[in-house]
Amino acid sequence: MRYPHTLLITRLLGQQAHPRFSTMQPQTEENKTTVCQVEDRAALKVARQCLLGGQVIALPTDTVYGLACDANNEHAIQRMYEIKGRDEHKPVAICVNNIEALRRYGQAAHLSDELLTRLLPGPLTIVIERTPELSNRFLNPSTSKIGIRIPDFKFIRDLCSVWHEQPLALTSANRSSAPSSLQVTEFRSLWPQLGAVFDAGQIGLTEERRLASTVIDLATPGYYEIVRAGVALKQTLRLVEKYGIKPRQDIGQIP
Repeated sequence: MRYPHTLLITRLLGQQAHPRFSTMQPQTEENKTTVCQVEDRAALKVARQCLLGGQVIALPTDTVYGLACDANNEHAIQRMYEIKGRDEHKPVAICVNNIEALRRYGQAAHLSDELLTRLLPGPLTIVIERTPELSNRFLNPSTSKIGIRIPDFKFIRDLCSVWHEQPLALTSANRSSAPSSLQVTEFRSLWPQLGAVFDAGQIGLTEERRLASTVIDLATPGYYEIVRAGVALKQTLRLVEKYGIKPRQDIGQIP
């Protein structure tokens, strides 16, 4: 997506910005928001600097645009909840780059590599018990579980890689209870509160994408529970049941 009348910016990088970096509209100096095209060579550097500064950024995933921050930064997590207008007791997910990182932050010994590599990367959030590697007391304080994503989108996975394989807290880029966003202009009201916005144009061609990722609880060995249907429900159920994982309501039933 390209916009006329863009303003070159120097904030964040400390040098003249690339022409693909813009504020997308005239703003006051103090409210200027960095907007970067994801294919720009400097975009990952800008994103990393924002994360290092404890800021919240907006970026594309394989389903909808998301808000992301350092999952182990207490101030950043609180700021994310504030920007979204979300109840702090409603969990957010984390995003990692690979299966190894998923196992570092979630207790997944009961899930085989074969199953996980067939499920991920993709539009799926897997909920499991967290490990002590997630040390942020403000990250989902009402539960010991954590939802983990490995999106099938190069920019966000590359960001996880340059972020020293640390997890990103991730939630959809919209105010709580508002529709999910398929393009950056749909959450423009949030821009002044963000460190930067990373633009990949419109995500997807249908409104179905707003359903966001399917969320499945696999914390109990051998059983699953669907927390949110999302966009990948059918293929997810087909795979987990192929591997002998049963619906949670079957627990306690006599065979």
